Amino acid sequence: MQQRIKHLPVYGLDLETLWKTERPTFQQKIIVLDDDPTGVQTVHGIPVYTDWSAETIRSMFEESRQLVFLLTNSRAFSVDETTRVHTQIAERIAIAAKETGQDFIIISRGDSTLRGHYPLETEVLRNVIEKQDAYKVDGEIVIPFFKEGGRETIDDVHYVKQNGNYIPAGETEFAKDRMFGFTKSDLKEYIAEKTENQFPADSVLSISLDELRALDFGSIESKLHRLESFQKMIVNAVSEEDLKVFTIALMRVIQQGKHFLFRTAASFTKVIGDISSKPYLTKVDLIQKNSATGGLIVVGSHVRKTTDQLNALKALDSIEFIEFDCHLVVDKEQFEKEIVQIQERINEKIGEGTTVCVYTSRSRIDLGEGRQEKELALSVKISSAVTQFVAHCNPQPAFVIAKGGITSSDVGTKGLAVKKAEVAGQIAPGIPVWKTGEESRFPSIPYVIFPGNVGEVDTLRTVVEKLVNKD
Repeated sequence: MQQRIKHLPVYGLDLETLWKTERPTFQQKIIVLDDDPTGVQTVHGIPVYTDWSAETIRSMFEESRQLVFLLTNSRAFSVDETTRVHTQIAERIAIAAKETGQDFIIISRGDSTLRGHYPLETEVLRNVIEKQDAYKVDGEIVIPFFKEGGRETIDDVHYVKQNGNYIPAGETEFAKDRMFGFTKSDLKEYIAEKTENQFPADSVLSISLDELRALDFGSIESKLHRLESFQKMIVNAVSEEDLKVFTIALMRVIQQGKHFLFRTAASFTKVIGDISSKPYLTKVDLIQKNSATGGLIVVGSHVRKTTDQLNALKALDSIEFIEFDCHLVVDKEQFEKEIVQIQERINEKIGEGTTVCVYTSRSRIDLGEGRQEKELALSVKISSAVTQFVAHCNPQPAFVIAKGGITSSDVGTKGLAVKKAEVAGQIAPGIPVWKTGEESRFPSIPYVIFPGNVGEVDTLRTVVEKLVNKD
């Protein structure tokens, strides 16, 4: 695999010259629907909205910046709720687009390890957009490449790089997700599996690395023009430059009247949004003065990577660690007692200037086969309790870190009560930071959104050390 990549042609200055010529001609509003808050892990200087009222959707179109994110948190939703929410959002986008006279594209930003409500979300979006007469959707483009997370697509197979090794996505722990599991690593076969063969593998088009490295725009554009009736296309990529080549062809075809929906990871949003790279954030960037209070870290994700990172964090003697026994959720009285006791400890320690890490017990609740949605409902209840640890934190913490997708969404929207945030950048590869809005519970503090499936064993500890160490 590494040999295959090693022998690919390297891009020259021609690509950057082409990009600077072509990109300014693309004026459509780019709306990213993010199924958890981690999708901003490649961008900075853009707004994130956390509700989808008609007024908010309208303000997204009135926002001067071309690229906007709307956090749906749908990875924590049931099928019915996901359908309802995406129907509402698509209807309101179509109405606002007509009222403002703006063209738009929608990107459904999903997990780079292929979990989530796919193909449900894009199917709902397509149906509503066409019903509202916004436009006819010719095809769907799937791009799960995410550089910072080590997710690469090569010869149509999607890989998760772990310790320098390429592991096919279907062979990772993520593929065994009880709600969103899958078995195929070849993306053509993955699409066939997830669509129950409505779109067979042999019907899925793909853009190869060879076409991209050869700058074969004729071939790429021809394939894009062939898409019709919501046919699927996958894009191979191992670098952001690969996506730039594809996006040049894509913009040309869109301007010729074709319309697409996108299911992608975070790298594509950065490229099509023309967002520059930026150095990683430091404590000086985020905390302008030494706070007398400690920070608050909440860990909810149960993937192995998170548990390993939590164990590494425990090497820091300066952090107060509190385990939240989430299995008590089945006993209302005991569960509420646990919440009260933990809240008292959090407030006491943060008031003393100590940073606190609250983490859910590491074993998952398993109700048995066929009860995945019930398990999801309990997980939401647990996440809600974790959220309250943030909402009821007194005094205001110096910073907040949330680990895990569902956890970070609930902490941001419910715990911190953020309506609109600014993405400050990343504090480490693939780990974004919001600056909370003035309307939030704790205005203008750094909120670090740490995905459950990102980073090395010591990354969480490194991030925390960066924020707690004395200058």
